[in-house]
Amino acid sequence: MYLALWPGNVYPLGATWDGKGTNFALFSENATGVELCLFDRDDRETRLTLTEVSNFVWHGYVPGVGPGQRYGYRVHGPYAPQEGHRFNPNKLLIDPYTKALDGDVGNGPEIFGYSWDSEEADLSFSDLDSAPLMPKSVVVDQTFDWEGDQLLRTPWHETVIYETHVRGFTKRHPDIPEEMRGTYAGLGHPAAIEHLLRLGITAVELMPVHHFLSHPGHLVGKGLKNYWGYDSVNYFAPYAGYSASGTLGEQVTEFKEMVKALHRAGIEVILDVVYNHTGEGNHLGPTLTLRGIDNAIYYRLVENDPRYYMDYTGCGNSLYVRQPQVLKLIMDSLRYWVLEMHVDGFRFDLASALARELYEVNSLAAFFDIIHQDPILAGVKLIAEPWDLGTGGYQVGQFPVLWSEWNGRYRDTVRDFWRGIDESLGQFAYCFTGSPDLYALNGRRPNASVNFITAHDGFTLNDLVSYNDKHNEENGEGNCDGESHNRSWNCGYEGETEDIEVLQLRERLRRNFLATLMLSQGIPMLLGGDEMGRTQKGNNNAYCQDNEISWFDWDLPQGNEDLVNFARELVYFRKQHPVFRRRKWFQGRPIYGKGISDIEWFNPDGSEMTQEQWDIGYAKSIAVYLDGNQLPSVGPKGERISDDSFLLFFNAHYETIEFTLPHAMQHREWLVAIDTKEPRFVQEERRYTGNQAVPVVARSMVVLRRLG
Repeated sequence: MYLALWPGNVYPLGATWDGKGTNFALFSENATGVELCLFDRDDRETRLTLTEVSNFVWHGYVPGVGPGQRYGYRVHGPYAPQEGHRFNPNKLLIDPYTKALDGDVGNGPEIFGYSWDSEEADLSFSDLDSAPLMPKSVVVDQTFDWEGDQLLRTPWHETVIYETHVRGFTKRHPDIPEEMRGTYAGLGHPAAIEHLLRLGITAVELMPVHHFLSHPGHLVGKGLKNYWGYDSVNYFAPYAGYSASGTLGEQVTEFKEMVKALHRAGIEVILDVVYNHTGEGNHLGPTLTLRGIDNAIYYRLVENDPRYYMDYTGCGNSLYVRQPQVLKLIMDSLRYWVLEMHVDGFRFDLASALARELYEVNSLAAFFDIIHQDPILAGVKLIAEPWDLGTGGYQVGQFPVLWSEWNGRYRDTVRDFWRGIDESLGQFAYCFTGSPDLYALNGRRPNASVNFITAHDGFTLNDLVSYNDKHNEENGEGNCDGESHNRSWNCGYEGETEDIEVLQLRERLRRNFLATLMLSQGIPMLLGGDEMGRTQKGNNNAYCQDNEISWFDWDLPQGNEDLVNFARELVYFRKQHPVFRRRKWFQGRPIYGKGISDIEWFNPDGSEMTQEQWDIGYAKSIAVYLDGNQLPSVGPKGERISDDSFLLFFNAHYETIEFTLPHAMQHREWLVAIDTKEPRFVQEERRYTGNQAVPVVARSMVVLRRLG
């Protein structure tokens, strides 16, 4: 088949259809030649040599080629791994800028740039053609009727995040048509959205949807696959396996329809993005895209031995974010998802890796400087996972303004408090008030702290109170994978049980965690399914479990109706009372001390906490007063905001403790609003005044609302 090839344009990168033909453009600084490979419906390949090179961009225009056309690249250049170059034109490569991919990466020696049986494997050269095992890039028609849809821009202090998985959330949902379950269309279905709306969710944080390597080599033969998706092979294309409508570009439209439906319901879409590494792995990994396009440009190589990769992620490689073209790739991807796909924000996996200019983490790295001044990205939600696996990679509290962070210290502190571990009450108090010790000194506000008890990585909430140890045997790694220090407590019995006392304690602890999360300052993030008691049977690293271990069981809401309703009432309670979602810090930098009017801390006997008592590790009980009349922020129209005032009693002790109202508050009447010993919000009115004792049963909390 004869196809004309015109010079085309250097910009934009990727495949761009103009209604008459398609322009193709690929960056490679060290290549000596590039072939554009077009595939027909029978997978017959036509190769066109790109002869035009401008600013290291190889480009050409093919008239008559349009949406649905499948293609890839073969890139020529030196195969010299010891010098950092791994060009091999026998390997069909994914366009880094393609907007859609057809198929997944297959398994076999063909996808590797080196000979499978060689003793020094990666130094050898493979003549095998990888095209039959490679997904094909697809030319896409970007036109779409958004019907006026825009980013929602929900204020941070009104945000409640729900972390979930596109496939797992709806894969077993009985009210969604079977062909739509586990897809973008399924997540946008009214039945799925109804659950989110009833729960009061304002934003879904979706685990990776960038097209990823679904069958990494170490899972081949185990009957497992990459379920979580943290092995991206492209940063523009939505994963084709989550599409119900097709893979020749239809998945792009389906994703947009999902976003539009969620926006229509008032729910933002935040993407979990993995710009720190790719699915190509280390020097023994496959050649799928960037490695074969220009390995020395895209990846951070060991300075004195470029055969090997710097690995700050534990996944084999790290992108060379300091390189201008890599920065451009990331920034172009982020802008694309905002402008073309209407995504409301991003959560950056292992974000500390993006801040490494050389070896040390630098919060003012080029990546963050560029985002700070970008008119598109500076206005969306930016969330960092503030750690990586390199030296000095734990950077909680160190990210610049505009950024919020997954607050790992919050997770650990709250878990330890409720399981009764000795620690200072001061640390718990800091976490409850938005972690000002981490975020207040660099110009950020309480929304910098994204609070969470559980996330995809680790135990679910149900398992957190049901298992002392991880149970990852089904991952096929001898239970050696996953975190071994989970700060969990099985309440006296490991795993499932019918013991009533154990079950009641577990239920109370689940309510404690949910109540603490929703009433803390900062932004609450709920792990999807925790509200319905989802379990992974003790598996705390279900990254490879694309099955019932990970999929939501939609029979659970009926069996755990009280828990679902308790979670729903908590979210509504938070929305109803701005004192629990302040935009500014409590007055004064310290969180305790005399003379603070908007927040005060007390012992169970009603006396004010002393400096010494904050550091007593064996203390397990504390009271806090929040004054709703002392809110420093105004409403959207400048109106003064006021709220009720509250007393919160926390008892992580193993016995009931009777709290006394602080002396200055005994002349007021107080109504019980929440008592976590109850399966639902308080149904019967209970009031306290004067020096009446307020009993708080073992390992529970009580919230009182001031009347009058």
